[in-house]
Amino acid sequence: MATVLTGVNLLDGRNPAVPGRRVVIEGGRITEVGPDDPTAPAPAGATTVDLGGRTLMPGMATCHFHSTYDELGSTPLPYGSESPPAFMAMLSHANLMKALTWGYTTAVGAGAGQDVEPGVKLAIQKGLVPGPRFVPSGRELSTTAHSNDGVPWWWGMPTSGAVKLCDGPDEFRKGVREQVKKGAEIIKLFVTGGHGTTSPRARIEMTRDELAAAIDAAHEKGVLIRGHLANKTAIMWALELGIDIVDHCDEMDDEVIAALVETDASVVPSIWFPKVFAPFFPDNEAELAHMYEVLPKAEEAGVRILLGDDYGAVNFPHGSYGGELRTYVDDAGFDPLTVLRWATVNGADALGWGDELGTVEVGKKADLLVVDGDPSLDIGVLADTPPMAVLRSGVVVSGALPA
Repeated sequence: MATVLTGVNLLDGRNPAVPGRRVVIEGGRITEVGPDDPTAPAPAGATTVDLGGRTLMPGMATCHFHSTYDELGSTPLPYGSESPPAFMAMLSHANLMKALTWGYTTAVGAGAGQDVEPGVKLAIQKGLVPGPRFVPSGRELSTTAHSNDGVPWWWGMPTSGAVKLCDGPDEFRKGVREQVKKGAEIIKLFVTGGHGTTSPRARIEMTRDELAAAIDAAHEKGVLIRGHLANKTAIMWALELGIDIVDHCDEMDDEVIAALVETDASVVPSIWFPKVFAPFFPDNEAELAHMYEVLPKAEEAGVRILLGDDYGAVNFPHGSYGGELRTYVDDAGFDPLTVLRWATVNGADALGWGDELGTVEVGKKADLLVVDGDPSLDIGVLADTPPMAVLRSGVVVSGALPA
């Protein structure tokens, strides 16, 4: 059945909002975008909903998402990343639903425990449970004694439930292939320390040959690959070798910006996490000041910047996604429309889904948000309150349309 939305304040993902628009959804796709003409015919049997001037915009993408990381309020998980896989899968789905409720109709994994994310995606695809579009990750790959290799050696365990240890190019190639076999569609590497880890930013946790083998293996299998990258040397290695997503990019400078543009790689700065944890990491304030200065240069140069952060850490729970939006606007000085474009257009383009998602255009899938206010003028109406309605393929999956 078709749905006709009238009285739309249309925020298409690229341009400032335009009032007085009409959008028609049929078969899960947008079939018409035009002036709000009360005499225009509607598809037979269509339901007409007057948004009353509310904003209609594309669903957003959170592109650095740890679905199994969570403190569950003030109570730590009983076994952390060693919790049973069935529990971890339910936790993963619960966190994905939080993201969906807050308007993130796409989530991209950045490492998860117990290899549960591919199964959660399958459950969403099969209609067993609702959820966003999901690019599942697997365990994070890095070397023995890297910053997240925290299992005491006397336990006799090779790794924790969220980490797979690899040493040497051959092991990294095999590690990537094993993650793909288990259903991962994006591979996460821990390449350096820094950005909230226990090891210094200058430490490189992998050799260049190991990094090259992992990136080559991922692309050989047709999946994306991303890396925790804080220092410039490792960032430049990764870009030269063809990594798809640079996480954090703390030592971004003019040379790194040029390499990002040349290679068409994406970057997820995730600067809200270091802001929240600045009291615990003495270098965070200086690092934040650097990012506030360099990110506008990256945006002006055409770097594809994405949203996403390390939600699920202590005092940094899932559901607090609005803090990221506010940090980019209030602290880094970006106008809200630019940040919303990162969340919509850039997110879709980074996944190769730009022809299907990211803007409100005829022919695209109807992953849409109805927002009571205009977030391109006031980011708070989206950062502080969940959207009034979240639609995936034209179906309301959270909230409700106006009566």
